Amino acid sequence: MKWIGERISFVDDKEVCTIVIYPKRQVIVNGLMGAWLAMWLVIGVITLWSFSTYKFTDQENIILFVFLVFWAYYAWKVIKSFFWLMWGKELIKINDSSFIYKKSIKNYGKANNFFIENIEKIRVHQPKPNSFQAAWESSPWIQGGERIEFDYQNKLIRVGRKLEEKDTQQLFKFMTKKIEDRLKKLK
Repeated sequence: MKWIGERISFVDDKEVCTIVIYPKRQVIVNGLMGAWLAMWLVIGVITLWSFSTYKFTDQENIILFVFLVFWAYYAWKVIKSFFWLMWGKELIKINDSSFIYKKSIKNYGKANNFFIENIEKIRVHQPKPNSFQAAWESSPWIQGGERIEFDYQNKLIRVGRKLEEKDTQQLFKFMTKKIEDRLKKLK
């Protein structure tokens, strides 16, 4: 196993090239996010408990219901991001005929298969350093934007969440070389 930067590992065999991209491992950030998530879940449980325990007016019930809808939405988003930070990874396999991509949390996730001959215009998408997008994606509760993209049958496919610019460039060169090598074998 070889590494590109600190977060990208790969194994390059004759028949298949396997790339694994891990999320940033920040113990303090993960701990704080876990504590915030636990507090958020306690707030929701207490609110649900209060529905069954106390008598509220219709207006108070509406307010609590609207709050719980927003609470559930943000709970789901943060749970997904927390699980991604703790146990997530992106898996890429490039073999003679296909490019397989899977966003995985503890081996759960759907693998998407893309035929190499249908991949077009591989490019890097890096947000500008001082842009709103860069600030937004640097926050830990956001899973982040992918940095490498390509066109596949009129769809935009993106890989490489929250990669640094140097790692993105190295992965881009490595992936394009592997895809071009496989395309030459097909012809």
